[in-house]
Amino acid sequence: MARRWMGTPARALAVSAVCALFTTTLFTHTPSHAQQATGEPIKIGAILAITGPGAGLGVPTRNGVLLAEKAVNAAGGVRGRPIKVIIEDDASNPDNARTKANALVHNEKVVGLIGPSQVAQIVAAGAITDPLKLPHIVPAGLSVPVERDRKCVYHVLPPQDLNARALMEYAANAMKIKRVGVLHDSGYGNVVMGALKAISSSYPGIEFVAIEKFEIGATDVTTQAAKVRASNPEAVMVIATSGTPFRAVKQVRIEVPVIAAIGSSSYEYVKAMGESADNVIIPEFLVGEDPLPDQKAFVEMYRKEYNLTPKNFEAAGWDLVQFMVAALKATPADAKPAEICEWLRRPHKGVLADYDFRDADLTGMKLTSFVYSKLIKGQYTRLPFRVSK
Repeated sequence: MARRWMGTPARALAVSAVCALFTTTLFTHTPSHAQQATGEPIKIGAILAITGPGAGLGVPTRNGVLLAEKAVNAAGGVRGRPIKVIIEDDASNPDNARTKANALVHNEKVVGLIGPSQVAQIVAAGAITDPLKLPHIVPAGLSVPVERDRKCVYHVLPPQDLNARALMEYAANAMKIKRVGVLHDSGYGNVVMGALKAISSSYPGIEFVAIEKFEIGATDVTTQAAKVRASNPEAVMVIATSGTPFRAVKQVRIEVPVIAAIGSSSYEYVKAMGESADNVIIPEFLVGEDPLPDQKAFVEMYRKEYNLTPKNFEAAGWDLVQFMVAALKATPADAKPAEICEWLRRPHKGVLADYDFRDADLTGMKLTSFVYSKLIKGQYTRLPFRVSK
């Protein structure tokens, strides 16, 4: 699809460097004299899953990244210089992610890294960025203990225990059910399932009556779905990054409500679900059909650019770039990577959510930030339920 910029530089959206409470402000109007950035570009690396099983995450993130790059440059770039986001596809493979990270850091001399899209790939790329204290912002939640020791990696999606709590809050307090079946993949789903088990004691009224795992990239999981159905659950949680398990739920005629984790919330996955998407409930952050007031400007801008409705990963891509640019603007031109990294360690206001990168989970996101939606005929409808504390 051809990409075009709608509006003039005077109306472009930019990032303010710092505000009084060290919060990144994303939608401030630029002065009327703002000019398109020129000169030698400042390189930012990005590794995303553009192909492979993780493409449903990486492709929408890429769209948000490219939109942010255009907005920043239309608003004058960084100290008058444009930014250039060099995007590489890791094909959803950790070895590729490490190789791409090495090339971006040592050959392209990028000032920071965005991505990858998936847990194993993030860990692999972090092995390159961490020794250099290179700023590293990723479109995923904190997932494995090794990341807690990497002080220059920050996350713009919730840690998996928060995803787990969001699922359990809806089951326990909105649906008030007791018997839950789970169908999850061996990657992202396995991590969230581990978090669900860890927090289950906080929800003593809920019992996991069946937990079935399938491999990432599997094309048929009807056997596992049938086992979940046989356990007679009152609801089924599907935790995966593909449309396959949702189709399986439909094929084996599971009639109870389906609650999905945020990893399934992209329109790419909804398309893959087909008619199986109807009535799936998702705890998430951005319902493009009904955005929260501080998300409307981004949604309108995205629609004008792509003629599509954005979701969580598009907004995450936007936020990733804007936070990196804010740090570059706020630090000296000759700042060392560790100085840029240190500046990032503060609160930031994003389109997706509010963050505090000082927090131990490297996101600072709160359970109260979640909104809940239901898919109806391929479109998201925001539900009234919110977590109150």
